[in-house]
Amino acid sequence: MPPEIHVFTAYAIVTVLTVAANAWAATADFMKAGFVLANSARVNISRSWLPLLGALKAAGAAGLLLGLLGVPFVGVAAAAGLVLFFVGAVIVHVRARVYAAMVFPGAFLALATGSLSLALAR
Repeated sequence: MPPEIHVFTAYAIVTVLTVAANAWAATADFMKAGFVLANSARVNISRSWLPLLGALKAAGAAGLLLGLLGVPFVGVAAAAGLVLFFVGAVIVHVRARVYAAMVFPGAFLALATGSLSLALAR
């Protein structure tokens, strides 16, 4: 198999995981799930920000999906936006000294970075 097939396969797998993770997180934000409210309180983020944060995650997931469906520049832009979003989330956790919960934005950041890297490589 040509190497391009392997890169696309990796891109598709990582991006589908990133879409699913961000769609789930956006839904949790919109529903104001208990764990979201608890974490928001720990990092000093007002509940009023949750709809916007959920919308950004949902927009990122939708953009990644469009990238998979054949609009690559939208996928790259969405992945870059999610990388920036989750860099901000890690910074918020560090500033609030909530290190134990930093694994979650860190994992989302890793997925978004993987999606961006693989989108650029293909």
